[in-house]
Amino acid sequence: MSGIAAALNKRGEDAVSSVLLMFTQLTHRGADSFHVATPTSTVTGKSFSELQTKKLVSKITVGHNSSLIISREKYQSVLQEKNYALVFEGRLFPHSKTSADIDEVALCLKLDFQKGAKNIIRKFDGSYTFAMVSMEKILAGRDSFGTNPLFYGENETLCALASERKALWTLGITNVKSFPPGNLAVISVKGFNFSPVTTIEQPPKRIMSIEKAASHLQNLLLKSTSERVSDVDEVAVAFSGGLDSTVLSVLAKTSALKVNLVTVGLKGQPELGHAEKAAASLKLPLHVQTYTIADVENVLEKVLWLIEEPDVMKLGVAIPLFWAAEIASHIDCHVLLAGQGADELFGGYRKYLTEYRGGGVKAVQKAMFHDLVMSHETNFQRDNPVCAFHKVELRLPYIDREVIRFALSLPVNLKIDSVDDPLRKRVLRYVAKNLGVPEYIAERTKKAVQYASGVDKALRELARRRGLTQRDYIKQVFGKIYPNWKGEA
Repeated sequence: MSGIAAALNKRGEDAVSSVLLMFTQLTHRGADSFHVATPTSTVTGKSFSELQTKKLVSKITVGHNSSLIISREKYQSVLQEKNYALVFEGRLFPHSKTSADIDEVALCLKLDFQKGAKNIIRKFDGSYTFAMVSMEKILAGRDSFGTNPLFYGENETLCALASERKALWTLGITNVKSFPPGNLAVISVKGFNFSPVTTIEQPPKRIMSIEKAASHLQNLLLKSTSERVSDVDEVAVAFSGGLDSTVLSVLAKTSALKVNLVTVGLKGQPELGHAEKAAASLKLPLHVQTYTIADVENVLEKVLWLIEEPDVMKLGVAIPLFWAAEIASHIDCHVLLAGQGADELFGGYRKYLTEYRGGGVKAVQKAMFHDLVMSHETNFQRDNPVCAFHKVELRLPYIDREVIRFALSLPVNLKIDSVDDPLRKRVLRYVAKNLGVPEYIAERTKKAVQYASGVDKALRELARRRGLTQRDYIKQVFGKIYPNWKGEA
């Protein structure tokens, strides 16, 4: 896991100190190596304190900190060339067997600096961010779906980028925004100039039978999953025993590696028993951990610090994922697969029925597309940091260029067969049956993780004890962590 930070001083003064200050908020993302680069030089330290001793001054700077999560990999994050420095954070899919990801990325830059930066986004599927510094500007980009977090902002003195908002807040930048996925930004003394390169688009509809659609979707998901586990021998799956995580578990098992299922929840939650039964049916090892209301209270501040928002729903999802990543780390499994994206692609949320009733097929299609496009803000920037804290890399097989392109091309009736459909995600359920998933799993109704795990109920009880609403309680705790936070535009 790793973090990225970059800064440009509009007054021509030193920006290195600003990047170092941002690192104080990003060390949980990586503590094995630290790099700071200018257009002409790079310094490296094995610790943050060692990096602070290095003397480097520049008005434009980029930095990177990382922890090695795969013991045999040769991870390279910084490339220094004659007239620029490049920092790359994340993964390309599929992985190159012969070179580091940053070397693959750097090949795009050989002929033209700015066109090459656009080609990085255009060419590579994956989960990544990057930033390059030249003598007068920074070029920065993010993968097409925004699975790797990146934020930006500016004040009178600085333009800056970072993997988490808190790094920018510590510079006194208050209006922090999420870097738009699939975009290239040119950052200069004039500020940020964004250009869309490869963003999510709605393809033409394809008419086909559900049998044919399920067969093709299964092949695409197998390819996507295989690409996301090709560099490891063992993987964990955030497992609920529901449709999305079960399909991923079977596909990961098919990819010929060891699969560990991880299930978390409060004591007494009935879904824990279902997960145990489902894991036994799949003949895969299950690691179950139960928690109490006191455990929810004990972890609350840490998770809010990581997700950087006093959002009740996001918190309810983040706490179980935080626990799942913690278990994965404890069993020495540093890649975690999860099912994010399946509900947006295949119509899993009950709210889509309301859209269907009110506006028909076009309305539900528009709602699903909007939710997918906004997933970088609603899901990924919440999920990545809670996993990164445990040095666990979150990989999302449903968030794949080919999978998304095909899923978006399918007509709504292959996902939701009527305005009263209690199950939805019909084509994905068909894939599950083709994979041999038992019917009691393939036909199971969806229950959101914050309710299935019991976390939402625990948060309500903690709020009740203080005479507060759940929302006011979370805001009160968040205010202790970030006392200067006033909400962002």
